[in-house]
Amino acid sequence: MKVQNQAILSIGSNQGNRLENIQKCIQLIQLEMGTVFSVSKLYESPSWGFESDSFYNCAIAIHTHKSAQKLLSGLLKIEKKLGRIRSLQEGYQPRIIDVDIVSFENDIINTATLVVPHPQMQKRLFVLIPMNDLQLEFIHPVLQKSTQELIAICEDKSSCKVISDLELPIEKYNLQQYNYIAIEGNIGAGKTTLAEKIAQDFNAKTVFERFADNPFLPKFYKDQNRYAFPLEMSFLADRYQQLSDDLAQFDLFKDFIVADYHIFKSLIFAKVTLQEDEFRLYKTLFDIIYKEMPKPDLYVYLYQNTDRLLQNIKRRGRSYEQEIPADYLDKINKGYLDYINSQTNLNVLVIDVSDRDFVKNQSDYVYILDEIRKKMEE
Repeated sequence: MKVQNQAILSIGSNQGNRLENIQKCIQLIQLEMGTVFSVSKLYESPSWGFESDSFYNCAIAIHTHKSAQKLLSGLLKIEKKLGRIRSLQEGYQPRIIDVDIVSFENDIINTATLVVPHPQMQKRLFVLIPMNDLQLEFIHPVLQKSTQELIAICEDKSSCKVISDLELPIEKYNLQQYNYIAIEGNIGAGKTTLAEKIAQDFNAKTVFERFADNPFLPKFYKDQNRYAFPLEMSFLADRYQQLSDDLAQFDLFKDFIVADYHIFKSLIFAKVTLQEDEFRLYKTLFDIIYKEMPKPDLYVYLYQNTDRLLQNIKRRGRSYEQEIPADYLDKINKGYLDYINSQTNLNVLVIDVSDRDFVKNQSDYVYILDEIRKKMEE
């Protein structure tokens, strides 16, 4: 499931400490624009189209929730932060930093402020050779040629010399250290979105809950007392079947797996929704199933306060969720936290995201990755 756009950026510098300029630029892009998931080597090449000092150049690939136009706007702000002053003088100028959007998905964009794919990319070896390092399956949407094919026919014969490797920002997180991560949270907390983002950025296998297929869910929100038991039994059976099937496809010692739920959520919701006698029966069946389930290496709980949950639920617009009462969400939150506090053999990380938006704000997403990394280092 794809939740982010992929863009290829070309970065260059020929003033000041060129290496430092490029490294700072990559770090700011990672913090503000999107996840940098691939970085080329650093190259040196002569200035193109004008007489000046030689350039250091690289290419990066990012995942971003931003549109192409918003990405451009953000990159211009990063250039300004790093000290670039744009001149009104015509023609090419020396610059402390220069960031170009080379491609954005397979889109063809032609506006007054942005042309994608970059109209000069096929003429510039200092763009194409670093792009080739990214090892992406790029096909120029207009010319219908791969990066290697564009290099082969490029008329630019200027030198493009390797200087060094560049650091890939996401390597410091090493999430693959955990073979199996389960991300949990209340209704509307964003667990599926976070699981999708991590899976895409870190090339993980995924297990997503099939909640939308449950026929009892809309009925439950209209009449909880009547439909609670069949709903919870249906969820338990489906989660057991799905986790058994999906996890059986993977090697829990080699693959990196991200799930947007853990089967223990069944017991948490059941305790809130079922009558006491129903819950006793339910727990007897659950305990039998739970013993057979693989336990995640890391259990991440995204905590959001009830007001924020209600806002998120309203925003995503699922009709059958719109009548969920606040006290029900309060009980679910309490159920999760009680469960977490009772666990002694589960590696748990609670992250409060009540005041964070890790979809719109890349820095909030980086905060979550940093929290996971800190947990690893404990």
